[in-house]
Amino acid sequence: LTAAHGLVVPSQTLERIARKRWGQPAARLHRIVNGIDVARYAGPPLASAIPGFRRKAGEVVIGTLAGLREVKDLPMLVRAAGGLSGKVRLVIVGEGPERGRIEATAAAMDMADRVHLPGFLPDPAGYIGLFDILALSSQSEQFPIAVVEGMAAGLPVAAPPVGDVPTMISSENAAYVARGHGEIWLRDILQLMVDNAPFRQSLGRANQVKAQAEYGEATMLAAYRRVYGEAVGVPDILG
Repeated sequence: LTAAHGLVVPSQTLERIARKRWGQPAARLHRIVNGIDVARYAGPPLASAIPGFRRKAGEVVIGTLAGLREVKDLPMLVRAAGGLSGKVRLVIVGEGPERGRIEATAAAMDMADRVHLPGFLPDPAGYIGLFDILALSSQSEQFPIAVVEGMAAGLPVAAPPVGDVPTMISSENAAYVARGHGEIWLRDILQLMVDNAPFRQSLGRANQVKAQAEYGEATMLAAYRRVYGEAVGVPDILG
């Protein structure tokens, strides 16, 4: 990449790697975080947007969006949810080779009827608001777009301290990031949120404010315009 004008990375983790391992000078590095159309996520979700899912009275819905791959460690999320007290449902939106392991874990936890796997669904803005909590169980991440989407929808985030998650969520929510990776750590954070609706709603509001302020699609595109403009010597390119 020595001939490139610059290098764009989406996360602090990759920025550190680029500096320390790849030897990239700071002047060539540009960290541009993922942005979305945050306004679309603030609207009400569609009740029928997740096939086969209907909220039951009094239950708390924990949801996640992820490819069903080993690095996402979704069986761990199932075990964490299975250890919760209270009336909970887990919805895992996505598809991939780990489906069988996830289903087997749900059966082993005697919660097959409380884990819903609708497969891949497009347009998360239409359904992510059906969740009460966005959960993440990944072993590794950078700047996960699902977290941005959950924040924009006003959800609290329960997650291990992977990638940029501890700094990308609101400071209020960051105080409740799991202390490590594993179902016990994640279960304890989820239990706090399951037990206290006003608490999780306050975290969700703080996340939504931060998403609207920092993670809008227009902000991301403006940053890319600046980088490309500098590269071709036209600062106001596409602007």
